[in-house]
Amino acid sequence: MKKETKFEDNLAELEKIVNELENGEIDLDSAIEKYTKAMHLVKECDDKLKRVEAQVNKMLNENGELEDFEVEN
Repeated sequence: MKKETKFEDNLAELEKIVNELENGEIDLDSAIEKYTKAMHLVKECDDKLKRVEAQVNKMLNENGELEDFEVEN
């Protein structure tokens, strides 16, 4: 089983890759490899945010059961 990387670690690595790509001092093959890695990191971060959002949008009711949380306007 693959150990999940921390969101913050993925974000830091993504920022590093973006800086390297913006620098423009890498060859095309390396740029493609880094771009591919960056897209993988973006997907991991997005998936994690969606899972956390789903968890936050649940709350315990009086019976101790989870239910969807809705904000009333």
